[in-house]
Amino acid sequence: MQITRQADYAVRAVLYLAQLGPEQRAATSQIAQEEQIPPSFLAKIVSQLSVAGLLQTSRGARGGVSLARSPEQISLLEVVEAIDGPIMLNECVGSNGVCVFGDNCPMRLVWCDAQAELVARLRATTFDRFLGNGYHKAPTAA
Repeated sequence: MQITRQADYAVRAVLYLAQLGPEQRAATSQIAQEEQIPPSFLAKIVSQLSVAGLLQTSRGARGGVSLARSPEQISLLEVVEAIDGPIMLNECVGSNGVCVFGDNCPMRLVWCDAQAELVARLRATTFDRFLGNGYHKAPTAA
């Protein structure tokens, strides 16, 4: 399993904003440049994250993008699922009747357990965890 490039960009954008500090805004052009995200791609990502309630956007001279909640209230799971939808290691995990073997499939339990562990880990990982410990470069002044 691999998250999409779009989800990776979304995680990088949220992390960038988390590093700015409370209620700070950044222009999407600044985020795109610093995080090496194609600007048109970032616009779509920002829109999706805004609809999901993770980012706030404002127009105008003092406009920009900011986190809608504090970094400790935004999980990695929320960001990934806002872009890619629910995490699904195998289609049989999400719905019964997909696999011809049904509940008798010897692999289904493994897939279900692995997915549950991954979802739990991503849900427990919030963006405050990555602040100030060298995981990511600090934003440069505009």
